[in-house]
Amino acid sequence: MRLKDKVIIITGSCTGIGKAIATRCVAEGARVVIHGRDVARGEAIVKELGEDKSALHIEDITIEGAPQRLVDIAIKKFGRLDAVVNNAAMIVSSDVHTTTLPFFRNVLEVNLLAAFALIQAALPHLSSTHGNVLNIGSVNAWSGEPNLLAYSVSKGALMTLSRNLGDTLHREMGVRVNQINVGWVLTEKEVDIKRGQGLADDWYKQIPAVYAPAGRILRPEEVAAAAIYWLADESGPISGQVVELEQHPLIGRNPPKDGTTLPASAQKKS
Repeated sequence: MRLKDKVIIITGSCTGIGKAIATRCVAEGARVVIHGRDVARGEAIVKELGEDKSALHIEDITIEGAPQRLVDIAIKKFGRLDAVVNNAAMIVSSDVHTTTLPFFRNVLEVNLLAAFALIQAALPHLSSTHGNVLNIGSVNAWSGEPNLLAYSVSKGALMTLSRNLGDTLHREMGVRVNQINVGWVLTEKEVDIKRGQGLADDWYKQIPAVYAPAGRILRPEEVAAAAIYWLADESGPISGQVVELEQHPLIGRNPPKDGTTLPASAQKKS
């Protein structure tokens, strides 16, 4: 087991990528703190994983004191803390015309500042265990799509935070910080978004090769498999790194010869 006896906090883990990471962590021998805002789904995953291997905290991550309460739960129930996975995020559409300052601030609060606050709260314990932080980013961090302005900026800032703290905290406290930038992932939320945009329920089975050369998009379980490497001791001294989980290069892609495109409403990535 690659994570035997480790204790890991995973934000936004009642569904999607976070849930998949939590499930894989427990399978690898870890104990986890599940976090989110959906009580029913949170209780369901704790029941699935086992109450001896998981704890649940339901709270908006941006509320004052929420990060510290997550840390306190980990210490109270499991007696230690080895890693934090900052996965909770607002995945919302906006462009230069629709992005108001209050909206922008809210996205930054959830996607960036809450992650920073949790790292701060966890640091005393991560330092004692020589633990690590894994931030879940997006390939949109590099520039983003026109209708993902605030989201893309927040993920770009998270990427800089990961590189900055990955250097500083590793040298000063022995705490590693890394980030994985995921591409388009077939989560429950993505299915709901596409349904709301008027696409058929099986839209993900008919994605043009320009967006998915493999004929499909990523599954949450595949992101979880990649996350384990960074959370495990086998990643050694590696810190301050950002790795893309995408099926095509971000720069220098060849355009489709047949001009195939996907409707604009279906082009959003996670």
